Amino acid sequence: MGYQTIYNAWKADPEGFWLNAAEAIDWVEAPQQALTDKGDGLYEWFADTKVNTCWNAVDRHVEAGRGAQAAIIYDSPVTDTKETITYADLKTRVANLAGALRAQGVEKGDRVIIYMPMVPQALEAMLACGRIGAIHSVVFGGFAANELAVRIDDATPKAIIAASCGIEPGRIVEYKPLLDAAIEASTHKPELCVILQREQHRADMIDGRDVDYYGCQDGVEPADCLPVEGNHPSYILYTSGTTGQPKGVIRHTAGQLVALNWTMQAIYNIKPGEVFWAASDVGWVVGHSYICYAPLIHGNTTIVFEGKPVGTPDAGTFWRVISEHNVTSFFTAPTALRAVKREDPEGTMVKDYDMSCLGQVYLAGERADPDTLEWAQHHLKVPVIDHWWQTETGWAIAANPLGVEELPIKLGSPAKAMPGYQVDILGDDGHPVADGELGAIAVKLPLPPGTLPTLWNAEARFKSSYLEAFPGYYETGDAGMKDEDGYLYIMARTDDVINVAGHRLSTGGMEEVLAAHKDVAECAVIGVSDSLKGQMPVGFLCLNAGCDRAPEDVIKEVVADVRNQIGPVAAFKKAVVVDRLPKTRSGKILRGTMVSIADGKEWKMPATIDDPAILDEIGEALKTIGYAQT
Repeated sequence: MGYQTIYNAWKADPEGFWLNAAEAIDWVEAPQQALTDKGDGLYEWFADTKVNTCWNAVDRHVEAGRGAQAAIIYDSPVTDTKETITYADLKTRVANLAGALRAQGVEKGDRVIIYMPMVPQALEAMLACGRIGAIHSVVFGGFAANELAVRIDDATPKAIIAASCGIEPGRIVEYKPLLDAAIEASTHKPELCVILQREQHRADMIDGRDVDYYGCQDGVEPADCLPVEGNHPSYILYTSGTTGQPKGVIRHTAGQLVALNWTMQAIYNIKPGEVFWAASDVGWVVGHSYICYAPLIHGNTTIVFEGKPVGTPDAGTFWRVISEHNVTSFFTAPTALRAVKREDPEGTMVKDYDMSCLGQVYLAGERADPDTLEWAQHHLKVPVIDHWWQTETGWAIAANPLGVEELPIKLGSPAKAMPGYQVDILGDDGHPVADGELGAIAVKLPLPPGTLPTLWNAEARFKSSYLEAFPGYYETGDAGMKDEDGYLYIMARTDDVINVAGHRLSTGGMEEVLAAHKDVAECAVIGVSDSLKGQMPVGFLCLNAGCDRAPEDVIKEVVADVRNQIGPVAAFKKAVVVDRLPKTRSGKILRGTMVSIADGKEWKMPATIDDPAILDEIGEALKTIGYAQT
């Protein structure tokens, strides 16, 4: 069946569609009803079931005779370590850790914060929580103490599982002092901290609270899988709120199992037993959905990579990992590919590796500019698929479902809405706009399984954040348009649609033009306040490695390109060349903070920023063109 047939089948009978998909899951008590309407815009999927995530991700594959298959391949160029963990090994390791947590008093419904680098033990901790019905909340290893304290107070964990340190290129980041400071600052005090001592740095332990990751497992009875209700939270994942208060996105157990399992074949075109690599971090939703849960639920081998796209040791590290570990499907962020492209614009390092195993590449996290996508397609010689989703949804809203049908690729578009999502482009009045017209992207309720049912301890904030702007819809916060073929174009966050002398313009459209310039490796466009026109666009350009042209010449050319391709209405006249752009650790460009700096407004250091020093560089660059003076 092709895409349209499957999408129409979902639309004709949404509950029947997902009940059919649910047959691929091992249930203790199978669903009799798919959807529960709780009223007031709140819904739950498969609430009447009993099931266990860890059983479906680990034990059932061992029971099916596939215990010798690799479940996790750990590849860490920063520590020069490689390790393969079979499904049978993983079952033992997870059951032992789960038994240790239970012996320490962690029970079903208790929260456990996981504060770990990209090591296999991070996945073991997630799965161990699921095994005994504890609710985990992964916070980036190395996250600032004050931000970790906020999450401790919101989630009120009984236990925290952490590592002694993380490894960055050229430095060791000590986690334990940050953890101790966060607990000191928080009102809620966890009873237990389980510390993985890494050989690169051993942390000091606090008697009575801290226990060793492996020491606490000695002599403890391994835990069996505990069945939980389908609407039992699997995890809480915090995402930044517009108020500065973190939003705890909840993922229900049953919906996550059904939706993620369905995506692996349908969207990512991968069969059980094949190797899947999502080059992300467990602190992000991609790490939850596509490093840990989806590959293991589907019976794939997943890669845990501790390194960077460049610098560990070079811009060929992605291709080395794909070739060495026989990766079939690869998922990364456009910003990672742009970093590789900037260091190796001719793609010469791709030729150093046998990439014949690779079937397809998927991009998400930021808009995939056509230039980067074409560069990757040219050098990798496989379909490069942009797809669009959010922390809140947990899986793709729009994609090109290669496992169903390879739709024609339209540059700049993540293709079409997936089953479960009716996506409309709405005007300010809440009504759909014409094809090709820019508007707010919204999804008709109910959202499909695997998406957020609400926020942790914040139902009122869930409604105000997502449901109130457009009644009957989930507001994505993204702006874009749809063409006559139903292809979506995600142009910007709603806040990044700028108004220049009454014209609504997408910064993403301007970025597309800048990124197409032969000397531009990466770029961003923001709207800054202007007394005459309301807002004016300003561009930031990072040039390709080896580019020896004068910055002012490149700027003159991109200004002309925008005028020619978008028109004088864009009023694009100013740009600066910078060495790097401020980003979150997942690669999202911090445009909102850049706007505040340009406008001379007060701003707060973003919790997820990769390198705070970049913001000073942005401020200095803006001063050269007359902004950021206060």
